[in-house]
Amino acid sequence: MTREKRKVYIEKKKIYRQKRRIRLRKKLWRKNINVFAVCAVASVLSLALFVLLATGIINAVVVGTTAGNICEFTAADGYETAVVFGAKVHEGGTLSHMLKDRMDTAIELYREGKVKKLLVSGDGRGQWSETKYMRLYAMENGVAEADIIEDGEGFSTIETVTRAKELFGVTKCVLVTQKYHLYRAIYAAESMDMDVRGASADVRTYYGQFYRDVREIMARVKDFALCIVK
Repeated sequence: MTREKRKVYIEKKKIYRQKRRIRLRKKLWRKNINVFAVCAVASVLSLALFVLLATGIINAVVVGTTAGNICEFTAADGYETAVVFGAKVHEGGTLSHMLKDRMDTAIELYREGKVKKLLVSGDGRGQWSETKYMRLYAMENGVAEADIIEDGEGFSTIETVTRAKELFGVTKCVLVTQKYHLYRAIYAAESMDMDVRGASADVRTYYGQFYRDVREIMARVKDFALCIVK
């Protein structure tokens, strides 16, 4: 082999090796990408499974530990105050179905002598204030104004029970709302060492209840965490 031919041969061999190294690097890169993708998917699935399990367990704890407190009681049991959770008031001051049913349930407890006072709690801001029209509705239906406590800053379940205890000194009471919401309300109150019973205000089927039930699952998780922090 002449020197020129040998030189060309060596040069071709060098180019071949370079191309081979590039192909190997690309192959290794694709393999690493695939491994990374598999690991990423596995991590996301594991996280999703953990969240689902945690959500299920927390909801089971909240519901399971409070269901027994949604029960009948008498005046002799000493639950003198009914805490009524606010809900939407329509334009013109008309209570939404859910809020009307909560108020009717609390008013019935008052008439029966099972409670002596109503603490109406919700968003008291704006023209169609929840607590203002809750108070007016109670008075229109026979509750003495002196027996109504109005809390216009109960913007959430946690805030309502916290303010009931810390601002109004209520430590033993009946919580009045729909059953799907009662579990969380009772859990929040009991986490603050309040002695509570739940009075379910479910007297009809409510439009959009499926959405509320789904939203409530996550709300229980949120308030469960808040109860731990408090």
